Amino acid sequence: MSVDGILNVFKPVGPSSFQVVAIIRRWSGEKKVGHAGTLDPQASGTFPVFLGQATKLMPYILETSKSYRAVIELGLATDTYDGEGKVTRRGDASAVTLEQVETALRAFKGGSVWQKPPPFSAIKKDGQRMYKLARAGIAVELAPRQVEVMGLEITRWQPPLVTIDLECGRGFYLRSVAHDLGEALGCGGYLKELVRTKYGIFTADTAVAMPRLEEAFTAGELSPFILPLDSVLSGLRSLEMNEVETRIVRNGRPLPLRARGEVGERARAYTPEGRFLGILRFKGQFWHPERLFLPRT
Repeated sequence: MSVDGILNVFKPVGPSSFQVVAIIRRWSGEKKVGHAGTLDPQASGTFPVFLGQATKLMPYILETSKSYRAVIELGLATDTYDGEGKVTRRGDASAVTLEQVETALRAFKGGSVWQKPPPFSAIKKDGQRMYKLARAGIAVELAPRQVEVMGLEITRWQPPLVTIDLECGRGFYLRSVAHDLGEALGCGGYLKELVRTKYGIFTADTAVAMPRLEEAFTAGELSPFILPLDSVLSGLRSLEMNEVETRIVRNGRPLPLRARGEVGERARAYTPEGRFLGILRFKGQFWHPERLFLPRT
C-alpha cells in the first residue's frame, strides 16, 4: 500500500534507528521510509518515521529542537561515553555534592556552547564514520563544535546518579555531557539512560509502541496513527491558493500573491479545497515552490 504521512514511533531500547526504519518499511510495503534524527540503540523515546512523500519533510524537522531526559552515572567512564563501551576509568564519586554537579553543569547552559563530539559517533572524518575509526583502534579527535542548549535542569539527584532534562538543537551529544561532567568532577561519568521526550511537535507521551503499530499494519487500521504531511509545519504561515494559483504552483512556477512575505520566509500552500499543496518560499517579490506534494497516481 502507498502511505504518505508520519508515524510518531516510540523506539524501545535495543534496536538501532536503521532497524526500526527497516521494520516499518517491511510492515508498510512503502519503499520511501526514513527518519530525521538518530537515536542510539540504548536510547528510547519519540522517533518520527516519515513514509512516502513525507520523506521530503525530514530536513524541516531537523531545524526544530529536541528534549531529553538523561541519567548520568558518576564514578565510571567508558570509551563510548555510554553503557555500551569498555570501562576506561573508575573513580570515587562518594564525596561529590549536588552543588558541585550544578556548578559543573553551568558550562552547558547559556545558549551557544562549544562541545567536542564523542569518539564513537556517526560524524565523518576524511570520509570515514568516527565510530568505524574508533572500532579499528584509530584515535581521531574532532574539534569542538558550537551547539545550542535552550534549557538544562537537574530533576533528580540520587548519588552516584544524576538525572537531567535538557532541550537542545541539532548536533548535540548527551554522551559528551555525561563524559565532560565526569571529567570536570574528577571521578568520571557516563550516560546510563536516555529518553528523547520531545522532538518538534512529537512527544514520547503520545508515541506509539512498536507492537501496537505491528497490530495496526496487520489489521490495515493504520489511519489513526498517521499524521498528515503538514503537521510538522504548523509554525509556518498558511496561504490559500485560488484555482489559477494552484495550477501555477503545481507546474513549479513562481507566482506573486496578494500576501507578501519577508525575504526567505516559508509558507504552507493549500488548494481552494483545503488540500495541502506544498511549501513556498518568498524571494525576489515572488513565492517560489520549494517542496510540492502532488497526488500519487
